[in-house]
Amino acid sequence: MKKILLTGGGTTGHVAVNLALIPVLKENGWKIDYIGSHDGIERELIEKIPDVTYHPISTGKLRRYFDVKNFKDPFKVMKGVAQSFRILRKVKPSIIFSKGGFVSVPVILSAWMNRIPVISHESDVSPGLANKISMPFASKVCVTFPETLEHLPKEKGIMLGAIIRNELKKGSKQAGLQFCRFNGTKPVILIMGGSQGSKRVNEVVRNLLPTLTKKYQVVHLCGKGKVDDSFSMSGYRQYEYVNEELPDVLAMTDLVISRAGSNSIYEFLSLQIPMILIPLSRQSSRGDQILNANSFEKQGFAQVIQEEDLAEKVLEKSIEVSFAKRAEYKTNMARNDIGDPLAKLYEMIEKYSKQ
Repeated sequence: MKKILLTGGGTTGHVAVNLALIPVLKENGWKIDYIGSHDGIERELIEKIPDVTYHPISTGKLRRYFDVKNFKDPFKVMKGVAQSFRILRKVKPSIIFSKGGFVSVPVILSAWMNRIPVISHESDVSPGLANKISMPFASKVCVTFPETLEHLPKEKGIMLGAIIRNELKKGSKQAGLQFCRFNGTKPVILIMGGSQGSKRVNEVVRNLLPTLTKKYQVVHLCGKGKVDDSFSMSGYRQYEYVNEELPDVLAMTDLVISRAGSNSIYEFLSLQIPMILIPLSRQSSRGDQILNANSFEKQGFAQVIQEEDLAEKVLEKSIEVSFAKRAEYKTNMARNDIGDPLAKLYEMIEKYSKQ
């Protein structure tokens, strides 16, 4: 039996590609193991999948700023390397696929020690710190944005495109309307603040609700623990997040207001949903979402509001402009045909697992 080990975690974006890849691997008879952290979102998402064995390891965060934890976390990473080494010796995979995140670093180092080929995937325009550390030990690095190739050695970088879960394309508009108890008389706006939600985005959206619900129906994915039951009105539904219902919710969405994580915005692109993107600021991140959002705005897929500029009037005006330009956005999105990146990725896995 062909054996593969997957890794990646820390955010939903670092798991989404693996979730898309797993059904393809199963169909082709692969035995699948997964290394993730003890308490990351990857464990919650992966452990419930049948026939995928999850292995938790110790992991530390690689911070770019001063923190007392920076003195402790290298020892966690070293422990994770030792744990990964033992798991790889036991599982004996013929190849490893890494979606990135801090948990992937000890796995890739252990793979190099065991001479196991690694294919990694970088979703953002600029590589994250974990992928930068891991790049010298990877056989190939797949990228989503063409701009990312400028950051990689020519012999390692491959322009692949975004990996989209097939089930997202099978949603039902009617099922989405029924799930949210909406009718078909008003267009639907979907608000997504990322897996942890966004306090500022949530606040601005809720302040705008009396105005928005006159013209639109609003479904708000506000993040874990951020549902506010004091906001209860016709045409507005809020959830911490949705999982099985997400394809249906996306199928009924006319405009999405979102952070600018690469996986999410490429999912919207594949479904041709016009976007207003509010990237995380440089004070809250390394600036990768700003680059992602700017790339999409330049290609005519989205409007961008920088977090520092976010206010009720600004968002209200952006919504009006986006609805006026929806046809233009959809035309631009329809031109973005990059084939089937998931099939290309699987071909690479087959190729390098034989070497």
